[in-house]
Amino acid sequence: MITIESTPAMATQIYETMARNLEVARRRLCRPLTLADKVLLGHLDDPKGQDLEPGKSYLQLRPDRVVFQDVLGQTGMLQFMQTKRNTVAVPTTIHCDHLIQARVEGETDLQSSLQENREVYEFLRSAAAKFGAGFWQPGAGIIHQVVLENYAFPGALIIGTDSHTPNAGGLGACAVGVGGADAVEVIAGLPWELLYPKRIAVVLTGKLSGWTAPKDVILWVAGKLTVSGGTNAIVEYIGPGARTISATGKATIANMGAELGATTSMFPADPHMLEYLQATGRGDLKRIVERNMPQLEPDADAEAHPEKHYDRVVELDLSKLEPHVVGPHAPDRARPISALAAEVRDPNNAFHDGISVALIGSCTNSSYEDMSRAADLAEQAKAQGVQVAVEFMVTPGSEQIRATIERDGQMRSLRNIGATVLANACGPCIGQWRRSTQAAGAPNTIVTSYNRNFPGRNDGQATTMSFIASPEIVTVFALAGRLSFNPLSDELPCADGKSFQLAAPKAVPEVPAKHFEQGRRGYVAPPSNGRDIELLIAPGSERLQQMEPWPRWDGKDFVDMQVLIKTKGKTTTDQISPAGPWLQYRGHLDKFSDNMFMGATNAFTDEVGKGTNLLSGDRSQAISKIARDYRSRGTRWVVIGDANYGEGSSREHAALSPRLLGGAAVIARSFARIHESNLKKQGLLALTFRHPADYERIREADRISLVGLASMAPGKAVECVVKHADGTIESLSLAHSFSTSQLQWFHAGSALNRLDPIEQR
Repeated sequence: MITIESTPAMATQIYETMARNLEVARRRLCRPLTLADKVLLGHLDDPKGQDLEPGKSYLQLRPDRVVFQDVLGQTGMLQFMQTKRNTVAVPTTIHCDHLIQARVEGETDLQSSLQENREVYEFLRSAAAKFGAGFWQPGAGIIHQVVLENYAFPGALIIGTDSHTPNAGGLGACAVGVGGADAVEVIAGLPWELLYPKRIAVVLTGKLSGWTAPKDVILWVAGKLTVSGGTNAIVEYIGPGARTISATGKATIANMGAELGATTSMFPADPHMLEYLQATGRGDLKRIVERNMPQLEPDADAEAHPEKHYDRVVELDLSKLEPHVVGPHAPDRARPISALAAEVRDPNNAFHDGISVALIGSCTNSSYEDMSRAADLAEQAKAQGVQVAVEFMVTPGSEQIRATIERDGQMRSLRNIGATVLANACGPCIGQWRRSTQAAGAPNTIVTSYNRNFPGRNDGQATTMSFIASPEIVTVFALAGRLSFNPLSDELPCADGKSFQLAAPKAVPEVPAKHFEQGRRGYVAPPSNGRDIELLIAPGSERLQQMEPWPRWDGKDFVDMQVLIKTKGKTTTDQISPAGPWLQYRGHLDKFSDNMFMGATNAFTDEVGKGTNLLSGDRSQAISKIARDYRSRGTRWVVIGDANYGEGSSREHAALSPRLLGGAAVIARSFARIHESNLKKQGLLALTFRHPADYERIREADRISLVGLASMAPGKAVECVVKHADGTIESLSLAHSFSTSQLQWFHAGSALNRLDPIEQR
């Protein structure tokens, strides 16, 4: 049986394997290694035979751990059942954090979720027990915070079915968000395939102080690199400034690195990480890490001369950094807070100065340090008789954090100014928020310390403008009630009619002086043998549906396909496969797929989620309904996408639904990394216009043919024949990033189809 915990013995074995592999890699590369090089190459399946060209080679890696959240955990376990394997091959955990909806307050919402999602939770609990995985019950905490507190450590290679898995980079792990099929292959005993990422160095000098927080680092970097600037790259934070930030501050930065499109973000091991390991009860692991520090940081020459060893270098002096705010609608629309008021006053922006709701916490910013600094501001306000001016919600990231700040008083401070404490779950951060009907459809502003702010992301309302800032700044916004307020210069009105200026939060401990309080731990270890546990899916269930293998490719070209939709502008996985109320159907693929492209903008009509059925002539139909009709007629279809198509969440359903409803290919200007991989894994062709302007050539009534597929090969263009309704024909050249092994996924119908039933172990 696999040991779930991150034990000293596990860490020792990992470091020994890394040392052996890196000895081989150094002989082959003959150059200094970056931190990402060390961790990735240290986990190679075949260090002697592996091609090693960044940006081109696909690495075969052996992750140390796989983590599932409860949404993709459903399809993950349903797919794993197809392998016929008895137990997981690597340490694996399932975390119930996504399905708890924010409505009233934490305990009430948790109890409602336990009743409403009982069928799903019981399935996941029994699947974990049957296959030897650890199970974290609802209320235990958000997957990323729980992983940081219990499993992550420097040098570990972790993959997780959530785009913000890089949170564990705060403890020096190489933690990567993936789709479900990647995770299933690894727990089935196969290597994990990853395009060898390029390297971006963010060189930090100076030290944060005053109002500036770790959150401001990543908000600044997002503005600098944009939402696609980190695609197929690992961002390493190096330099003396990187070693001044707390472990949980580093986690905030690494977590939101997902908004850059980066493979992951990492920090070198340092004393802050060792302190966090000690504080979370892992002192024995801390000692192992201390003995292996040289291989848990970049080589000296790589850090001293980053311009020679990284593909891009960005420099930031933390001492000069000002608090930043990003948004609305994009995490890279960044500005210092001193510039925000002018933007609010500019009528061209149509920003709403009045804030409707302020929210702090979530997996991104719910650390002891975060909550302590927010509580400092709350105490200042209380001393002046000031309450929050708008609704203020607090999401603890885990039961450990909740219990500790309840014990140490931070929670009381926040409640005293009017805060509502939500469940230890994702909640509004991922759209699990039953918001007041008063906000429905009305333009309004919310401010959060979350990580993502796409239209409709938090409350399902495209008219909501979501801005992101540090927990400190969001707390200030809650007190002021307006977006144009700048605590560095503005004053708040007191209860007695006077006014006062908030002082910057004082320095606070990174971890509690006493141990963390465990609270209701909520962990269920698997039995020593779960083979006899039966996984039942009730007939007619609306929550769970058995998954069947996709059909193999028939060996023929895709001829005269309909264009289902041509998406315009930003097309995130939230828009391809919306969450919110649809989350309850994630285990039932057919029912869930009724939401397909519900949030995408149709370039032909400017409608959202609707289009024209070219075979029936019906207009303004739901895209999913059109797809189902085409499938019933035996007509394949193709999607045309804009730049960075599939940005955002790792949600595998944005590929599963198109596969189910008859899709054959997606042709885009460019792809976000995780979504491109998800499409490939499900047997769909992910292709890009070799000339991005060719996107403009595709018309609504075109018929698309992809020819010569039998000879498709790595690096070889695919011919796309476009038949226009006026009878003209043109040929376009399409590029792709398929490797030889990935083309076998396409031929087999999916990556999972290549897995013959694995021998029982």
